[in-house]
Amino acid sequence: MTAATLTCRRSDDDSLIITLSGDWLLRGDLPGIEAVLQEMNQPAKPSSIDFETADLGGWDTGLLTTLIAVHRGANDREITVHESGLPEGARSLLALAFAVKEREGARRAPVKLPLLARVGQTTGEALVSARELLTFTGELVLSSYRFATGTATYLRSDLAQHIQEAGAEALPITTLITFLIGMIFAFVGVMQLQQFGAGIYTADLVAIAMVREMAPIMTAILMAGRTGASYAAQIGTMKVNEEIDALTTLGLNPIDFLVTPRVIALLLMMPLLSLYGSAMGILGGMGVGLVMLDVGLMQYVQQTVEAVEQTDLWSGLFKSVVFGVLVAMAGCQQGMACGDSALAVGQSTTKAVVMGIVLIVISASVLTIIYINLDI
Repeated sequence: MTAATLTCRRSDDDSLIITLSGDWLLRGDLPGIEAVLQEMNQPAKPSSIDFETADLGGWDTGLLTTLIAVHRGANDREITVHESGLPEGARSLLALAFAVKEREGARRAPVKLPLLARVGQTTGEALVSARELLTFTGELVLSSYRFATGTATYLRSDLAQHIQEAGAEALPITTLITFLIGMIFAFVGVMQLQQFGAGIYTADLVAIAMVREMAPIMTAILMAGRTGASYAAQIGTMKVNEEIDALTTLGLNPIDFLVTPRVIALLLMMPLLSLYGSAMGILGGMGVGLVMLDVGLMQYVQQTVEAVEQTDLWSGLFKSVVFGVLVAMAGCQQGMACGDSALAVGQSTTKAVVMGIVLIVISASVLTIIYINLDI
């Protein structure tokens, strides 16, 4: 198969001659018409357009698509197109393609709403999303009560699988990210605190920051992008395949069967992942501290142990529990609210990640303010 080429040049009578050569097949790499449009947009636009196809090989609808695009560009600029140089079959197909003109008003014109209307529309959509989330939260609370009392219908094997996915399978990425975050904190602390002869307090900075804030938040963000998105995709796909409708037909509550086990799994695993992330962050900070500071291992460890209090530990664990519930809720709620198409599954997955991260940041800010006011 000969590669398709398109070249254009101006003739003496100021017409634009388009030369087509090679095989114009859809399975091939077809050239675009940017050069033709550039010539059409010149201040001295061509008087007409002609075609040369002496070297044209095999062709199919790939050629026809290009010719239609050239025709439309010429019509928009009121340039005459001469089709005599084209193969007879191509001329017949072009005539058929343009036999019926587009009905006036058939193409939807883009409508740009005023700023106030766009603000109102966005606010309305946000209120609807908030109402759906509140309704979903109420259903989840009732389902959690049924789970606690042993009346909820679910598979224990599903719960064990969700615990494994949200726990053990999340350890590699948690290890990498929290270890690097600890190294970054330690490097910044060493560079700043050494100016005042207080480099040893880098251990305090890394330990408290990781235990109270960074380990819970970073772990939650990782789980929002990993597990929360997975929940939305799984449940969304089930809804597209009408599996959730089938569960309802069988008399099973979809919230009990699909949502609550996932929320419980993330609720149980998030504190453990946060503790593990704190340890990895402290270990990363220790590596940087021992290299850049003139301190020994036992001195750094002792400084770390003295810096972290029980209130720091419990406050970080409580945050991780809250973050875990919010991430699971965001993923499951978006999955349950998914539309009935494959595109809707992708949109729900994206919304789940965005909603999860937004809820994490908002709840972290609220909890930090509460801790400050309670002197925790």
